[in-house]
Amino acid sequence: MRGTRLKSRLVRLAAIAVVAIVASTGLVACTAGSDAVKIALLLPESKTARYEAFDRPFFEKRVSELGNYDVLYSNADQDAAKQQSQAEAALASGVRVLVLDPVDSSAAASIVAAANAQGVPVIAYDRIVNGGKLAYYVSFDNRNIGELQGKALVAKLDADGASGGILMVNGSPTDGNAGEFKSGALSQIEPSNYPVLADFDSPDWSPDKAQDWVAGQIVQFGGRIAGVYAANDGTAGGAIAALKAANVSPLPIVTGQDAELAGIQRIVSGDQYMTIYKAMKAQATLAAEVAVKLAKGEPVTGDIEINGAPATLLSAVVVTVDNIMNTVVADGIYTVAEICTPEYAAACAAAGIR
Repeated sequence: MRGTRLKSRLVRLAAIAVVAIVASTGLVACTAGSDAVKIALLLPESKTARYEAFDRPFFEKRVSELGNYDVLYSNADQDAAKQQSQAEAALASGVRVLVLDPVDSSAAASIVAAANAQGVPVIAYDRIVNGGKLAYYVSFDNRNIGELQGKALVAKLDADGASGGILMVNGSPTDGNAGEFKSGALSQIEPSNYPVLADFDSPDWSPDKAQDWVAGQIVQFGGRIAGVYAANDGTAGGAIAALKAANVSPLPIVTGQDAELAGIQRIVSGDQYMTIYKAMKAQATLAAEVAVKLAKGEPVTGDIEINGAPATLLSAVVVTVDNIMNTVVADGIYTVAEICTPEYAAACAAAGIR
């Protein structure tokens, strides 16, 4: 009897330890059956709305459709050390596949190395990892996204007969994609008539830091700012907040990316010119399907090879006020009701969004 009680107590202590690990690392299980195969999904941050609103639910939904799997989810809140701990906890829990969107593309090489050592395949999701052996990479043509942003910005400035220069509010310096966005945009901006007045790599993709930087540039350049290249909708929101706080009118032409709801609403109101719509459902769904294949030990193939791994790069679309209905609404990302709240009702009506 004493041995039975001791065994029971040890089981309880082990359960408590597991709960403590999960709580400290932020791992959340999307629970399936008790014999479910575990797949880890590690996303980098929540300041960009897409990860919690789209990537995670689309991924979890597709995995659940494909069989008896547990998705162990965690968000690193833009903390590379936290993501390392989350990955270690996931590997310790016995995951069969690791789907990783790295906070820091270089630092995450240690995560891939740890997974490789345990024979766990790693899918690089949205951002490439600079090191280790990847089983797959799914993302978008990120240089092309920058080209689309830069081309749209220059074309709009030309159409408006603008004069002056451009502020560049780039993405996080630890995100490998940000450099590709920047180089793509510069390929369109540098040959144009609009010089780069100043540029800034926004730490952690922070809208607040983007806002603070743009506020300083307004003091320096004032009415010479014809356009703002903002790498995503979050930094665009920060830039626009700084411009409005300084009573800049009319607002410069501002770009964006990710088709966040707030970004779409700013486009409707005329504060932001464009964003980039990336088919996040297709991306997350493909990642889920590849993860399940790898969990089963099945071979996977891509359209191309990147860093020695099979890869798929999906296409992206420029969204302006003229094609909101044909893109994010048609694809079911947002409804007209979600976009056209009372604050934006009149602007929606004027734009034919109904």
